Amino acid sequence: MTTAHDHAFTAIDGAPLPLASFKDKVVLVVNVASKCGLTPQYDGLETLYSAYRDHGLVVLGVPCNQFMGQEPGTEAQIAEFCRTTFGVDFPMTAKVDVKGDDAHPFYKWAVAQVGEPAEPVWNFHKLLVGKDGSLINVFGPRTDPQDPEIKAAIEAAL
Repeated sequence: MTTAHDHAFTAIDGAPLPLASFKDKVVLVVNVASKCGLTPQYDGLETLYSAYRDHGLVVLGVPCNQFMGQEPGTEAQIAEFCRTTFGVDFPMTAKVDVKGDDAHPFYKWAVAQVGEPAEPVWNFHKLLVGKDGSLINVFGPRTDPQDPEIKAAIEAAL
């Protein structure tokens, strides 16, 4: 049986980003976009990362342009926007598809694990991966990163 750790992304700077490098950490994987009404969630994601990273949380931003073209920039433009506008310090991947036939294999794996709830319906869909690489929770795009439900799930997983 595969786990999230069997998948890899390319980092936003072009370097390999195997999810196995996050073994024994809890990872909140979030498909993100710079021109979305939910883009201010970057603040809450960075706050989560700052609060829990020393306890073993990784927030992983996954830029995606599949929802009304709301992530049109290059990786360099996306990285600069996130850093200068929201002070994003958590790791980010290169832009990928998160649904459909061309979805990144991690997202296809997530859907195979829990079904339709794992497939992003919009930007800022959140998948919580446990230390062992299992998919342990899914949160919809409108669930704010500071929502007590997300914090409780992260704390329980840590």
